[in-house]
Amino acid sequence: MSLDALADEIAAQAKAEAKALKDGAKKTAKSLNKEAEAEVAEIRDALVSRAEREATQLSKELVASSRQDNQKRQLIARASELNATWDAVKAEVGSAKLSGRATLVKALVAEAKKEGDGMTMRPVSIDRKALEMEAKGFNFGADIDGLGGFTLESADGSIVLDYRFDNRLEEAWKASLASVNETLFGN
Repeated sequence: MSLDALADEIAAQAKAEAKALKDGAKKTAKSLNKEAEAEVAEIRDALVSRAEREATQLSKELVASSRQDNQKRQLIARASELNATWDAVKAEVGSAKLSGRATLVKALVAEAKKEGDGMTMRPVSIDRKALEMEAKGFNFGADIDGLGGFTLESADGSIVLDYRFDNRLEEAWKASLASVNETLFGN
């Protein structure tokens, strides 16, 4: 064999080997590329699924939080309205122009005469004149705070009977709070 033929044969074998290596590398690269694409798709699907779950959970939490905020605002508004109504009722009861005030004072004096013999009457200033006319026989003390009415106090101050409008109004308010709620809010 001549040197040229040997060189050609070695070159041909080298080319064949290079082609085989190149083809193998291409095949391995395609295989690795498919595996990488599959792994990327799997990771992407897992991330998308996780993101969707988190978005759904976040959406539920936001809706729940919004509902809670709305309920809180509604309760605050209702409390504010109830407080305003209570203040209006107290202002009406504490007004000198209250319809039936004189009748109420008379009824309280009649009740007090049964229980408070010999006690000192301490009127709310708005009702002092009416009480002085109605409650003859009682000693009158200093005025007290309140929407109307009076208290009776024993000589030593150990017993105080309360005939003020305040307590009676509070009891009536508590007893009718359910119907007040229904009237104001419809439920």
